[in-house]
Amino acid sequence: MCRPIRNLTQMRGFDITTHTLAVFGGAGPQHACAMAKALGMSKVFVHRYGGVLSAYGLSMSDAVHEEQEPAADLYTYGNPQDEADSDPSAANREKRLAALADKCTEALKKQGYAKDEIVIEKYLNMRYDGTDNAIMVQEPADGTYASLPYAESFREHYRREFGFELEGRDILIDDYRIRAVVPGSTPSPCEAVPSKGRPIPSTTTKAYFESGWETVPIYQFQELLPGHEIPGPSIIVQSISTIVLETDCNAVVTSDGDLDITVSPSEKVDDTDTVSIHSAAGDVEMAEAEIKEDPVQLSIFSHRFMGIAEQMGRTLARTAIS
Repeated sequence: MCRPIRNLTQMRGFDITTHTLAVFGGAGPQHACAMAKALGMSKVFVHRYGGVLSAYGLSMSDAVHEEQEPAADLYTYGNPQDEADSDPSAANREKRLAALADKCTEALKKQGYAKDEIVIEKYLNMRYDGTDNAIMVQEPADGTYASLPYAESFREHYRREFGFELEGRDILIDDYRIRAVVPGSTPSPCEAVPSKGRPIPSTTTKAYFESGWETVPIYQFQELLPGHEIPGPSIIVQSISTIVLETDCNAVVTSDGDLDITVSPSEKVDDTDTVSIHSAAGDVEMAEAEIKEDPVQLSIFSHRFMGIAEQMGRTLARTAIS
């Protein structure tokens, strides 16, 4: 389950450890803390309606209509000779984007939305000449870049994802895309609440964690109040999901009734090697390491190394130049 998350974050140049793992679904909160540990993440967020978050989010989501057209335009030369060569697609680009924007606006107006509610977002699907990997780039905010804003944003995305730039290469446009949005309702930020300490569990049960079988408390979600702090290992039962707090995890109930979980880094003790000391009178002590192979750890590291090799292969294929 961790590999797809790595593919969407680390393979695109994002530091996953600085993000929060948002959980949804009936079974998601059961695995969230374990996944956060495996990914090196320190924050997990469980919404109070996490078990039905897709339906809840749908009621608050934006109304969106998109239009996209293929293109074969040159955005900028790798080595422009003068200012006129720096943006040869400007006139045609704005004309095609405006036509797509009109289509999107009309589509949303037919659904009953007013024109002044609609926000237009412009995108270009761009790539370096001679490569096959295109990146969808949104029009930067006004004033972000002095000139050629799409090119500067494209280079920034490319550098973040692959770690380098292709100097002197033309930048091409493969697609024009417009995204018309009517923003939905946005919840207000959570307010800070004073700590109420640890709540009283409703019962206990035996559960198996990384340290073995343990007797853990069970809490009823509807009995928790804002400010309650629940240390792991423990289990929180909800009508729409079950939340498992692993060892070294602590949950705090926010003012909205959500769970903000902090995952502390656990101290790993390597017990795969045992060292036997053999000493003789007057001789220097010598250590001999006895390696014990754990089939589970061997499988984990095998898949991890294979995942690294696959990521390297995909990155090489995406950055190849013909």
